[in-house]
Amino acid sequence: MPAQITHKPTLTTEEINELMGSVYPQLNEGGRAYEAIDVFPGGCKVRLNADERHLRPGGTVSGPTLFTLADIGGYVLVLTHAGADALSVTTNLNINFMRKADAGPIDAHCRILKLGKSLMVFDADIVAGPDGHSIAHATGTYSIPPVRNTENHGVK
Repeated sequence: MPAQITHKPTLTTEEINELMGSVYPQLNEGGRAYEAIDVFPGGCKVRLNADERHLRPGGTVSGPTLFTLADIGGYVLVLTHAGADALSVTTNLNINFMRKADAGPIDAHCRILKLGKSLMVFDADIVAGPDGHSIAHATGTYSIPPVRNTENHGVK
């Protein structure tokens, strides 16, 4: 694998969870389902604590729920590495589902593939189960707003 350029995060795990709670309070209504577990240079790990509200018929975690986990991973990456402007938006997200996932902790291991001035490209390996098998793989792109006064769009 080619060497990756290392980008240092500007927010800690605690700070990004606080920011996510303030800009998306509806995300974890009914208990903390989605959270950042770790933020490190060039990457992050986010977790879904999947329970019955995330299941589809047949008792497996739904595709839209896993898609949301990948999108949150990208959002955490862009906020922690490109600046805490909550107006960053997804411009593309592709996901390949490989295995079913049962309720329980599901982690997305996310890394920055390219961080430019206006776009960030990332991927996410979504793993679950006691053996940490890959259940899905996602790639995505986030748009980074131009630098401006971020009053009311970042950490208060």
